[in-house]
Amino acid sequence: MKLRMVSLMKFNKSDFENYMKVFLQENSKLNLISKNDEKFLWEKHIFDSLAISKVFEKYGQGQTLLDIGAGGGFPSVPVALAYPEIEVFALDSIRKKIYAIENMKIALNIQNLHTICERAENLDRKFDIITSRAVAPLKIISSYAAPLLEKNGYFIAFKSRRTDEEIQEAQAVLKKFKLEIADIIEYELPLCENHTRNLIVIKFK
Repeated sequence: MKLRMVSLMKFNKSDFENYMKVFLQENSKLNLISKNDEKFLWEKHIFDSLAISKVFEKYGQGQTLLDIGAGGGFPSVPVALAYPEIEVFALDSIRKKIYAIENMKIALNIQNLHTICERAENLDRKFDIITSRAVAPLKIISSYAAPLLEKNGYFIAFKSRRTDEEIQEAQAVLKKFKLEIADIIEYELPLCENHTRNLIVIKFK
């Protein structure tokens, strides 16, 4: 399934304008993304995070979402801002990144955003949706996500265009945890050059 563009008309523009200002303030202190990437904050990071809307439309939103390796807060912060009805948990083992997300939460008053400074393998609860963006190969991140996923939930891996090799390498792990790839949604970021991305949707068999 390929999407040329993700419609963002339903989201509050002013919320995201404020978010961009707050993010850049935090980035000046912690370098959450590179300085060169700051001018592409919307296209490469926020827009990319909100591509998850296409998965929600097809598979439902659920009530809880865990973002493994949240880093600078992508996709957790944009998703929490766009979907106040979902309780979003940003997980990262690096404390300074969690502090940055906490600062964004407070500045933007995002009531449904929660932070966890911990490693994924140490969590003992389950979530309806799990996301991971630019954290680890699919075979590794799937092994972290599987024990934390509700039986009827799904895991979304944000990946670059070339995913065939990663998917092949992950087959043994997927089989071990009785997971299967339910969908691969291909989309393009709104950049001058061709920048294709994939959302790999994984569910229990």
